[in-house]
Amino acid sequence: MNSLNSMRILLGSSTLRKSAPSPLVQQMRHKKNFPLTPKIQNPIWFPKKERASFDEGLTKENQAFVKEMVYRRFGPPAIINGVETFDQSRSVLKQEPVVAGEWAPGVRRTGLIARNIGVYPMWMKDGTKIATTLLQVVDNHVIKYIPPELFIDSRKAPRRYKNAGKWGCLVVGAESGDPQKFTKEYCGLFKDSGIAPTKLLTRFLVSPQAAIQPGTPLSPLHFQVGDRIDVFGRTKERGFQGVMKRWGFKGMPASHGVTKTHRRGGNIGAGGNKGRVFPGTKMPGFMGGRRRTIRGCEIVRINTKYNVIFVRGQAIPGGQNGIVFLHDTLLPLKWHKTSPKAFPTYFPQTQEEAPLADIYHQDLHNFAAPSILYEDDEKPDEKKKK
Repeated sequence: MNSLNSMRILLGSSTLRKSAPSPLVQQMRHKKNFPLTPKIQNPIWFPKKERASFDEGLTKENQAFVKEMVYRRFGPPAIINGVETFDQSRSVLKQEPVVAGEWAPGVRRTGLIARNIGVYPMWMKDGTKIATTLLQVVDNHVIKYIPPELFIDSRKAPRRYKNAGKWGCLVVGAESGDPQKFTKEYCGLFKDSGIAPTKLLTRFLVSPQAAIQPGTPLSPLHFQVGDRIDVFGRTKERGFQGVMKRWGFKGMPASHGVTKTHRRGGNIGAGGNKGRVFPGTKMPGFMGGRRRTIRGCEIVRINTKYNVIFVRGQAIPGGQNGIVFLHDTLLPLKWHKTSPKAFPTYFPQTQEEAPLADIYHQDLHNFAAPSILYEDDEKPDEKKKK
């Protein structure tokens, strides 16, 4: 009786009908389980970035007071190089000064965080047209430096890589945001640098000689025109795709007896004594969204007014407005033979003259210069005779 009464309560009826199906049981036939996007789960110790936004019921006076405290700590709002941020020139450093060393072959510098803002054509002085990708360095600051001995101890699991204990860690942030939108744990990462919490955060392995003081701004003049850099980013997500789009398969014939297998992959060769699918077999699946690095990209132009780096080529991973990371190339034949002009980075206060608004490669045609005209050696009458 107890079980019968409990069923009556659940069904909301005083009587049970044998003919009526139970509303608790529903048949789901022919349900299409589409594959979900692969998710990357952060470790447990990783601090949550953004907090849940809700109406706190603050009055206008309270909101003005909160903004005043934020501006007093991180500086007034300003537009620097075309980007809305805070004027953090008066940031107070709460760490001991980091002493930088001298450059030597094999020393690794820090990198930059940039946004891919599109593709733009340029012309060389010989008339050759090239495609360039525009990477805007948005409000980069050094957040923290971890020396090699502390950096290895901070790792949760042993990681085997070449020259273990040789590299330190430099944490770099970009795009300062409103501190009220971030969690307390995430804001605690920036308390020692005197910088407002940033929307983007990454780390670069650097040599101890190339350490930089936390709170130092980073500009595109960290690189020079003609340098070779590596661009690291995440490719576009294409979703679940078949073998023809994902792997470039030819597909089956369009006619002559082919039925419903025009875009199929066909036999995967898993029969016989094997009786299994070999790992790495090219099959349908999720396409894109992978981390890729393009090495040896050449810098042909730097715009210091809007912090834009022009990189030759258009094979940069990710789409427009995507995040990419730039650092000195790891290709041995493209390393710096001598010390770079900006080591460990570019410090504007040490320069006697202000940089130019546009810095072009020596082989690149400057748009401000007169146009280059090329004339044919043959006369028009001779062309008609041919």
